[in-house]
Amino acid sequence: MTIFIQSLDYQLWNIIVNGPKAPSKIVEGVVTPKSENEFDDNDVKLLQLNSNAKHVLFCAVYAVELNVTYERTNQVNEKISMLVHQYELFMMHDDESISDMFPCFTTIINSLKNLGKCYPN
Repeated sequence: MTIFIQSLDYQLWNIIVNGPKAPSKIVEGVVTPKSENEFDDNDVKLLQLNSNAKHVLFCAVYAVELNVTYERTNQVNEKISMLVHQYELFMMHDDESISDMFPCFTTIINSLKNLGKCYPN
């Protein structure tokens, strides 16, 4: 991964390793962030590079998650079984409103969908 990112842009690799950089200026000897209306072309390029670094990392993380999900490792199968069990036993309690219950149900359904297990309406 290191070589791939460095081949895209070596500065991109530096941002991933050292963290994003914000456009800044020195005012009375103190480094302060620039406001958007003070950005020049170099600042915009720096911000674009920060965004590119985030994009590369998100793509890499998603690819790892995708491989784990679709390889159907024992951990994934156990997680699916646990979520199916939660889905099958899910019910609204007497002291619970629909707005209280819905986020929990949605989390279960979305987790199952992300793992490739979908239930029709």
